[in-house]
Amino acid sequence: MAKDQFSFDIVSEVDLQEVRNAVDQAAREIAQRFDFKGTGTAVELTGEAIELRAGTEDRLKAAWQVLQEKAVRRQVPLKSLQPDEIQQAAKGTVRQSVKVIQGIPDEKAKQISKFVRGTVPKAQTQIQGSQLRVSAKSKDDLQKAIQAVKAEDFGLALQFTNYR
Repeated sequence: MAKDQFSFDIVSEVDLQEVRNAVDQAAREIAQRFDFKGTGTAVELTGEAIELRAGTEDRLKAAWQVLQEKAVRRQVPLKSLQPDEIQQAAKGTVRQSVKVIQGIPDEKAKQISKFVRGTVPKAQTQIQGSQLRVSAKSKDDLQKAIQAVKAEDFGLALQFTNYR
């Protein structure tokens, strides 16, 4: 990188410890709340996904709301939690898997890259695995790029790191 070149990275990272804490808190609240008693409602973290189970679809949706509240309190961006379809499970119960999104998928990285180049023509972008590096000759161009990306909704929780 040239001496007069500035850059930053666009990443989509989630603190998995905070996700675990949010799931634990949600599970505790569900276990204690009267409206969940005897409904078989549960929430647990399994690897990179969160599993929600309940006796009825209404209870499942209520459990999802509890989980969202706890995630927001723990500063886990809700955009990084992507729920799948609600599925029928054994004995008339329902379940739902919620993926915890880490990194920027290739398709989204290309979309963000194209957007940045279209908005700030003097900025260059480079896809590096699950993140995107944006570089330019002036810090002002980088600031414009950050503001533009923040203003646009890409459906991901984006952070800006390694600003130099």
